[in-house]
Amino acid sequence: MPEQADGREEEEHAAQQQPHEGQPQREEAARRPVRESFLWVKLALLLAVIAYVIAFVLQNNNQVDVDFVFGTTEISLTWVILICLAIGLVGGVLLSQLYRRRRRRH
Repeated sequence: MPEQADGREEEEHAAQQQPHEGQPQREEAARRPVRESFLWVKLALLLAVIAYVIAFVLQNNNQVDVDFVFGTTEISLTWVILICLAIGLVGGVLLSQLYRRRRRRH
């Protein structure tokens, strides 16, 4: 069907695009405090994580012996914990991928 001769389609399209007067300001004003408070929560969590990481490193800076199958080395306990965490994360991701692939086939 070609365009309507009386222009109703254009008016309806324009009405859909333009919000009612006063509505955007109220919605924006209502969202602003939530966004700002959420920003402060994020900042507080980030500072807490940074403080925890600094305390973790300071508490676990002792040198420890690590015995491998073919040798021994002495490194900081922090590094031992972080390396074990990384190995565990990579292993968990790989195992979950294998599980997901196996479930798709069946």
